[in-house]
Amino acid sequence: MGKIVRNIWLLIILLLAGSILGTLLGQALHGYLPLMRYGQTIGLEPTTLDLSVLTLTFGATLKLNIASIVGFFIALFIYSRM
Repeated sequence: MGKIVRNIWLLIILLLAGSILGTLLGQALHGYLPLMRYGQTIGLEPTTLDLSVLTLTFGATLKLNIASIVGFFIALFIYSRM
């Protein structure tokens, strides 16, 4: 069971790294391949819960572009070959 959990964490780390590197590469190559930066932002706007003693803010935003999706799939391919 420990090996499966480790593999899931490895997959998550690889997918995040692939997406981040893809985004950085898309920004760097924007002058040559403008299509790579095209994308959408999806998510939840920050919502605040005030409990007088404690204030909590919840929210999440995901910025997807073509380059990050390409990086995501490259990382998935690398993981499948491990």
